[in-house]
Amino acid sequence: MKPRHPAPLNALRAFEAAARCLSFQVAAAQLFVTPAAISHQVKHLEAYLGVKLFHRGHRSVELTAEGAALATSLGEVFGLIDLALDRAIAPAAGVLRVSTMESFAAKWLAPRLHHFHRDHPDLKVRIETGNEHTDFVRDGIDVAIRYGAGGYTGVCVERFLDAPVFPVCAPLLSNDELHPLTVPDDLSHHTLLHDESAAGRNGVPDWQTWLEAAGSTQVDAAPGPVFASIYLAQEAAVAGHGVALGVGPLVEEDLQRGRLTRPFDYSLDNAYAFWIVRSHRADANPASDAFCRWLRKEALGERSA
Repeated sequence: MKPRHPAPLNALRAFEAAARCLSFQVAAAQLFVTPAAISHQVKHLEAYLGVKLFHRGHRSVELTAEGAALATSLGEVFGLIDLALDRAIAPAAGVLRVSTMESFAAKWLAPRLHHFHRDHPDLKVRIETGNEHTDFVRDGIDVAIRYGAGGYTGVCVERFLDAPVFPVCAPLLSNDELHPLTVPDDLSHHTLLHDESAAGRNGVPDWQTWLEAAGSTQVDAAPGPVFASIYLAQEAAVAGHGVALGVGPLVEEDLQRGRLTRPFDYSLDNAYAFWIVRSHRADANPASDAFCRWLRKEALGERSA
């Protein structure tokens, strides 16, 4: 095979940015060059490869099949380079970056994290919140904990915690003298607190689903404030502002501490669960392995003395 000239790294970086943004102008702003420079570099790369990478419109660009395939590979390569450079500037050997949703971080992870630090004092855990898709390489995330239906592709996935759904409220509300909560129909005298996590998600119980399953015929599920997260709805319940639908792992700590109570035993299965999600490269990270082993033990209540 005829030897190829060295890869044009500037052209590759310009193309990766343009492919990610689907805009020469936005890519130019990110790389602090002009759009004309991005266009020149992309043409240089196309000439080098002998293939067309973009379909160019009047005010837009679209990747060709060859361009899309190259962009996927380059995104991962440049992500690894950026991560390596970050670690060279500020070594992160003792830092474990964990991504999870805000409510799980606050209600399940934070109250237990000191147990991990006790057993692994040399590791510093950095918690970042979010529930969107994680680019492990580009974002530098070691472990993600996600609330969803599963089916995550291109990563290592492990079902971690089930998430049954049931009503919760402050103890004073449950034992209200005028309107105690003894049967589901008693909810007609109380404010129902809603959160957006169940909206439009097949198999995730909302108030209407729970009331029908519990046999209630007198409660209108619609009224009541709607919160942007499970965490906010749960905090409103703790404050005594109404009854929320609790998600098992997210209310466990508050139930144990007496901040919340379950007025009814009835719960519904949830199509969503909590998942440990890792990159396929995670098997080379002993710190990540240690953290995942700890998560599993905590989930089972197998805490070391």
